[in-house]
Amino acid sequence: MTTQAEKGTRFRHLHQRPGTFVIPNPWDAGSARMLEGLGFEALATTSAGFANSLGRLDGEVTLLEHCRALADATSIPVSVDFENGFADDPETVATNVLLLSETGVAGCSIEDFGNGHIYEFMLAVERVEAAVEVARALPFPFVITARAENLLRGVNDMADTIRRLQAYEAAGAEVLYAPGLRDLAQVKTVLDAVSKPVNVLGAMMPGVSLSEYDALGVKRVSLGGALARHAMTALANAGREMMNEGTFGYMTGLLSNRDMMKLFGRE
Repeated sequence: MTTQAEKGTRFRHLHQRPGTFVIPNPWDAGSARMLEGLGFEALATTSAGFANSLGRLDGEVTLLEHCRALADATSIPVSVDFENGFADDPETVATNVLLLSETGVAGCSIEDFGNGHIYEFMLAVERVEAAVEVARALPFPFVITARAENLLRGVNDMADTIRRLQAYEAAGAEVLYAPGLRDLAQVKTVLDAVSKPVNVLGAMMPGVSLSEYDALGVKRVSLGGALARHAMTALANAGREMMNEGTFGYMTGLLSNRDMMKLFGRE
């Protein structure tokens, strides 16, 4: 069994070694096991994908037991989309990060958006500082990713986004993330402004390849809720075919039960 310390060490090493890696986002234990079986070296949760799997919207679920289930289901590091830390004030963010660390995961991201608005600059920095302080006190590596939400939340202010990422880097965040970047020029602007590893949301730029990200120096590409939506799109299309056409063509090309068991590590 892989320990939490081993997972944390592996996760940190992924950010230190050369090259870009994909960190896909499963929405339950089964999808996590399957992605591990396909060869991915780390996973990230998706609050939106998990919420959708329960018939809810992003922001309407709590995550601790879900995170524990994914960490227990896999032998590779899991990083958590921890939204805004489920608190506005730095002290409660710190408390919640500590609780999260007890689920077996290897790190988490903290957003600077909550209750419908971007946090004031100094408060946003203090929240990252609080999360970092907890992470550094743990007896195992725990990677904090700091997210600047401006561009994703309709605040088209690249200068403030850069300012925030630089401040989060100074506050000790190990990974920096502006999930609203929409083209490689914006990605390069961020990379030129910071020195810590940068995560990019690949779902925003589906036409960009991993090699293009690697050439720029992106460290990590995550997918948000895209994989969960892809699976649900397949389910919706299969349902529509049966209801509207009375046919079952969607069954062509399905994974066999044996293939599923192999990916789950059961053979």
